[in-house]
Amino acid sequence: MHNRVFFPQAALDTWLADGSIELRGTELSILAEARRYRLAEAARILQEVTGTADAHELLGRVKSKQYLDELGAEVLENSMILGDNAYDVMPGWLAYPVGSFEEFVTSPERAKARSQSNFPDEEPRTEEDLLARYLLKNL
Repeated sequence: MHNRVFFPQAALDTWLADGSIELRGTELSILAEARRYRLAEAARILQEVTGTADAHELLGRVKSKQYLDELGAEVLENSMILGDNAYDVMPGWLAYPVGSFEEFVTSPERAKARSQSNFPDEEPRTEEDLLARYLLKNL
């Protein structure tokens, strides 16, 4: 399975406003890192609010909108209805890296970004290191 990460919509809104990311269609670019991700609309399921058992075992998980639609869920802003259940959700996006991490590290785009970075000697070793560094600087 490919690495993927969930970006809340509120975080993307902030990063777009401050110019640290760029969106083109369904592709997000973290500009300082020159890393690209394909996006799929998703929601993080936070809690079931009716007291009904979570028959689909969704609590605490991130699911794509496509998957939720297939289940018959109706998502509106921060709420989701699925059968007899009602949930609080966090809207956002699942992000899938474009290309392997090894391809990214050796790409000309990465070399250019690294030369312009405030931390040119701190090359991330993994996708997780890259995202952790970005999130620590931008949250």
